[in-house]
Amino acid sequence: MRIIAGSLKGRIFKSSDNSQTHPMSEKMRGAIFASLGDISGLDVLDAFSGTGALALEAISRNAAYVTSIESNLKNVELIKRNILSLGVKDHARVIRAQVETWATANKHCFDLVLVDPPYDHISLRAIEELSKLIKKGGVLALSWPGRLSLPQLTGLQLVKLNRFGDAQYGLYLRSVEALSISEKRSDGKNNTV
Repeated sequence: MRIIAGSLKGRIFKSSDNSQTHPMSEKMRGAIFASLGDISGLDVLDAFSGTGALALEAISRNAAYVTSIESNLKNVELIKRNILSLGVKDHARVIRAQVETWATANKHCFDLVLVDPPYDHISLRAIEELSKLIKKGGVLALSWPGRLSLPQLTGLQLVKLNRFGDAQYGLYLRSVEALSISEKRSDGKNNTV
């Protein structure tokens, strides 16, 4: 697999041979990040991290810090090796945990939450718990099977939907009063969701 854009553009990283992992296509990964716009300086969570592709792409695009959550030990070790081989250990951490359990116990909120759950065992409860970890004005990007309708998430507004064959993604915004998706965030950076 390779990094699509940013400071690590073109760099190769190892993928998993784990049959439970469904690596997101480069096309869909690129579309998600293009929809997000500038993520420089953001605090990012990559839930159900799998190969770590979304986390690595976020780091390449200047996210300040990325936390990856993954339950499979082999995948956790793979993500750690990829982080080291790409020289980005100061911008990332990997936690081995069940996403729902970790999200329920965690109190830290993020600017951007990337969610790419295993399609054969989607936990809506885990996704709801993750949705609580988004700062006001923050975004949740959800990868979802193409045959299913995207879920409604408490406190979040679906602002973008895009389909890619048997997969799709939705971008959800944590609304703040009178905030439109084209307004500037409080830090002065343009929110281009």
